Amino acid sequence: MLNSKQRAYLRSLGNELEPIFQIGKGGLSEELLDQLDAVLEARELIKVRVLKNCLEDEEALAEEISEALDCDVVQRIGRVLLLYRQSLKDPQIILP
Repeated sequence: MLNSKQRAYLRSLGNELEPIFQIGKGGLSEELLDQLDAVLEARELIKVRVLKNCLEDEEALAEEISEALDCDVVQRIGRVLLLYRQSLKDPQIILP
């Protein structure tokens, strides 16, 4: 669980990032979760865009991803999610 200072720090780092995943009409699948898991392990902080043709609610998707991958939803602005999970092997982001 992140405190407000850590969340603010991660949001500042996330401003520069571009979304690297898009969730569309197919919704959340096991393959997408596996890819998100691998990228979170490598990068720790990623952005995910939920497309307009996605039938699921962004908030519900954020909760589902968070529970499935044991990550924190740092920020949700509109249809863009900022996700964080500290790497187990090689942590790159040092939280304040």
